[in-house]
Amino acid sequence: MAVGARSGSGGEEPERRPGQDDERVAGPVGERPGERAGEPAAGPGAAEAAPGGGSAGPGPHTGGDGGGDDGGGADGDGPRRGGSKQRSFWKELPLLIAIALVLALVIKTFLLQAFSIPSDSMQNTLQRGDRVLVDKLTPWFGAEPERGEVVVFNDPGGWLDFPPPEPNAFQQALSWVGLMPSADQQNLIKRVVGVAGDTVECRRGGQVTVNGEPLDESSYLYPGNTPCGDRPFGPLEVPDDHLWVLGDHRQNSQDSRYHMDGPAGGAVPVDDVVGRAVVRAWPVDRWGALSVPDAYDELSAAAPAALGLVGAVPLVLWRRRLRAATEPATRG
Repeated sequence: MAVGARSGSGGEEPERRPGQDDERVAGPVGERPGERAGEPAAGPGAAEAAPGGGSAGPGPHTGGDGGGDDGGGADGDGPRRGGSKQRSFWKELPLLIAIALVLALVIKTFLLQAFSIPSDSMQNTLQRGDRVLVDKLTPWFGAEPERGEVVVFNDPGGWLDFPPPEPNAFQQALSWVGLMPSADQQNLIKRVVGVAGDTVECRRGGQVTVNGEPLDESSYLYPGNTPCGDRPFGPLEVPDDHLWVLGDHRQNSQDSRYHMDGPAGGAVPVDDVVGRAVVRAWPVDRWGALSVPDAYDELSAAAPAALGLVGAVPLVLWRRRLRAATEPATRG
C-alpha cells in the first residue's frame, strides 16, 4: 500500500539526518514540533495529506509550519513582561525625598546658601527682608573676597549686641537643609572696601581712599549719606588675612569703623567669611545679580599701574647713573 511505502517497512522510523532535531525548534508549551499554535495536532496519515505528495519524513523543516515556532516565541514573552509590575509612586516617594534632602545638603554646604537681610545697613542695594544667595564654592578653591564684593561673614565678636531669635522646629528643619537662612547664626553682610595690605582712609567731608586713590561710591551709597561724615577713619593698613568692610547705608551701619578698638582694628578675618552674595533672589521683582561696581575695577587697575611707576623710577635713575659713569671711560 502507498501508506506502507511512505511510512517505511516493518514499522521502523525513517532514518534522520544529523542536525535534524536542532532544526525543529520547539514552540510554546503544548505544541509539538512543526505545529502552529491554535491548529489541531496532525494525527496518523498527515503525511499523505501534505500538498504535492510531500512527507513529514527526513529533511529540513522549511515549510510554513516552521514559521509558527518563531511566532510562538514572541507570544511566550508576554506573560514575562506582564508579570513585572511597576513600583507604586507612594513607595518611591521616600526615596525621592531622601535624594532631594541629600542634594539640598550638598548645595548648602558646598555651593549656595540662602540668607535673609535683617536690617537696613545695606540699603539701597539690599532691603530689609531680601533673600540673597551666597556663593560658598569658590572659597573651597582658595579664592578670597575682593574689593567691592558684598560678603556674608560670622560675627567676629561683639559686632551684634542682641541674641539671635529662637527658631521653631519648622524653621530649624528648613534651615538645616538650606531652604531657609540659619536663624541661630550671628551673620552680617557688608561690602569689602579694603583687603590685606591696603591702606584705607576717610576724612570728614571727603571720600574713602584706598592706597591713596579716591573711591567713587555714588553708584551704591545710600542717597543723602556721606562716605564717612559720621565716623572718619584712618589712615590704617588692613592686616594680613583680614578685610575692611562698610555698609552701603553708611549712616546706619555698625561696620569696621565702629570696631577699631578691637584686636584687628575693625578688620574682619577672612576665615569668618561665609561667602560672597552673588544674587538677590527674593522678592522676585527685585531679582538681580550683585556685581562689583565699576569704581573698584578702576581702582584695581590703577593700583598696579601706580606700583609699576614707583618701581620704574629707581630703575631709570640707576640706568642714568650707570650711563654717566661709563661714558668718560668710553671716550678715553
